[in-house]
Amino acid sequence: MTIRVLLADDQALLRATFRILIDSCDDLEVVAEAADGEEAVELTRVHHPDVVLMDIRMPGTDGLAATTTLCADPALAATRVLILTTFETDEYVARALRAGASGFLGKDVGADELLDGIRTVASGDSLLSATATRTLITRFLAAPEPGAHLAPPERLAALTAREREVLALVAEGKSNTEVAEVLFVSPLTVRTHVQRAMTKLHARDRAQLVVIAYQSGFVRATPPPN
Repeated sequence: MTIRVLLADDQALLRATFRILIDSCDDLEVVAEAADGEEAVELTRVHHPDVVLMDIRMPGTDGLAATTTLCADPALAATRVLILTTFETDEYVARALRAGASGFLGKDVGADELLDGIRTVASGDSLLSATATRTLITRFLAAPEPGAHLAPPERLAALTAREREVLALVAEGKSNTEVAEVLFVSPLTVRTHVQRAMTKLHARDRAQLVVIAYQSGFVRATPPPN
């Protein structure tokens, strides 16, 4: 199945470059281009792409505001937003994830990494660059104390004991393979538990699942080391 992509960037030359790269893949297709956030929202509602490749700094409505609007629209629940920007700052990473973005990459990534990122986000997984991951874990969500999990609030009551174990490890920044090694299960089993937790908590993707774990108080955060 072809993954349908919408490009949102105020630089026409950059959009053209991305279009050539994406359209060169048999499984990817650019369905529309937007020069600002407002146009990105309008075109997304028309075309319902699988992934919106969103720049942050654009005139008028910026990419973060557009992402917030798109992710809050129930009619666009199947659309994922992948932030691609030159500015991998603490503030931008945090705001993008809180807005509901499924991924965050710097514009210095290679072509293959960008294409794989689009595929990853389209599949329902989250994607963070190394810089964004460090920011998310150590600055805004902080580092959890091993084993220091608070009593699950009502929001997490629907999760099974195993799903809570998986959620806690995912919130520490562990991959499915790393979680599987800790729990002595297969990565496929971990993926199943993650998907079930996402469904029960109405999380769009793995990134939002991590945010929920901290915001709900399920995982205790400690200040990052100086």
